[in-house]
Amino acid sequence: MSDALTELLKSRDWLLTDGATGTTLFNMGLSSGDAPEFWNETETDKIRALYRGAVEAGSDIFLTNTFGGNASRLKLHDAQDRAGELSRMGAEIGREIADTAGRPVIVAGSMGPTGEIMAPMGPLTHELAVEIFHQQAEGLKEGGVDVLWVETISAPEEMMAAAEAARLVDMPWCITMSFDTAGRTMMGTTSAEMTRLINKLEHKPLAYGANCGVGSSDLIRTVMGFGEADRPLIAKGNAGIPKYHDGHIHYDGTPELMAEYAVMVRNAGATIIGGCCGTTPDHLRAMRATLEASTKGPAPTLEEIAEKLGGFSSDSDGTDGKGPVRDRSASRRRRTKA
Repeated sequence: MSDALTELLKSRDWLLTDGATGTTLFNMGLSSGDAPEFWNETETDKIRALYRGAVEAGSDIFLTNTFGGNASRLKLHDAQDRAGELSRMGAEIGREIADTAGRPVIVAGSMGPTGEIMAPMGPLTHELAVEIFHQQAEGLKEGGVDVLWVETISAPEEMMAAAEAARLVDMPWCITMSFDTAGRTMMGTTSAEMTRLINKLEHKPLAYGANCGVGSSDLIRTVMGFGEADRPLIAKGNAGIPKYHDGHIHYDGTPELMAEYAVMVRNAGATIIGGCCGTTPDHLRAMRATLEASTKGPAPTLEEIAEKLGGFSSDSDGTDGKGPVRDRSASRRRRTKA
């Protein structure tokens, strides 16, 4: 059977996904340390506005407000028994917004990491991780998402558990890992290794890629490191670098910079393009307009990426076997065009 995302991918050679959930909700009044998923029940109009903002800015895909909606994360708020319920609520609001959009829009059920260290290094076994992801996936499916969207993963073992959960609920899924440590995830996985792991999965994702990380330059280099992919690649980079100002975290990447990033990452091989932390509807509108006004060109060189978006946070993307060596060049400071 086909699915909504696969059908939409057939219609164009790129799709725009959404921006930052956390940034937007903090701007709406969410307090640091609070669980955003509670707003699916108590602040439904604000969650509608979150989703609607992405759709009105041109997003073809938006993620539900369920990133931390698994039992492990909700346990911090004594709400571990509500993982399926809160995820269902977030999905139902998303379904409502997508169904009234007037064009095809994909509701992607966000599933973030458990926050635990996987065995044998930590206490989280494969079986328990599958159970945690499965519980959330059931809620998202019941709420009407089109696809499960596993994001910001660092450990391959956690990716495998999420894949098993997606298989158990018989849902299509996508996955992005966060490469934020000299081209590697926090647990040491490189982009090339992710591609090899994806190819070994029994229940393969529809698309895979990278989100969050350090900055737009690094993320484009990561996309190029995936190598020959037999399925669409996802790129969701942060809007610049976070800076603390007047009691709040602000990302200093401009809409113009994110529009430049969107075109360059499409040329680098990404099909599903969006933003992560700091990315607002204004950024998305600029990205959409620039993508529509241009055609795909040749892949950029590392020199071109550094020239237009700023230097890289490390000399290596990890795929060459080199360790994490910092790039101390002055060009790094130009990455966000602050």
